[in-house]
Amino acid sequence: MAKEKEKTLLSVKNLLSLAVALAITVGAVFLFSQVGILRQMGYAGIFIISLISSATILLPLPGFAVVFAMGAYLNPFLVGIAAGAGSGIGEISGFLAGYAGHDAVTRTKIYKSHREQIERYGPLAVFVLAFIPNPVFDIAGIASGALKMPWWQFLLATMAGKTLRYIIVAYLGLYAAGWF
Repeated sequence: MAKEKEKTLLSVKNLLSLAVALAITVGAVFLFSQVGILRQMGYAGIFIISLISSATILLPLPGFAVVFAMGAYLNPFLVGIAAGAGSGIGEISGFLAGYAGHDAVTRTKIYKSHREQIERYGPLAVFVLAFIPNPVFDIAGIASGALKMPWWQFLLATMAGKTLRYIIVAYLGLYAAGWF
């Protein structure tokens, strides 16, 4: 009887995780249409744009370009921090999808590769995958969730990797502004 109750609670928890991940994705697509207003908000806008662009699961939105462009107008270091924090939090949607047992991508080569790296190196692998330009980072989030990595380890490693990358991108935007 206790096993059935535990299994039911786990199923409810998994369904709630998947529902939250899907709601975040739908909300992100809707809110991204407000990008013009968000740009005018400075660092807070960059945070929100990065959060929204990273919250979509396997549907990339152009937050990267906003960070590059805003690096020319605002302090690039602070732009990178705002973008990295927002992006890291946004990536929780992929983590939740994996935690819920979402298996739409589990048979792909890239999923298997990301999963192997995360099993072997843990948060360090998440940090590296977040740092490098990786258009399929959502799959690393799904793998991390599926492996039941503690959410805070995933979040900190993701935020650290993305922040470092976005600081570099924002500085590239600052230096590129002089070319035009």
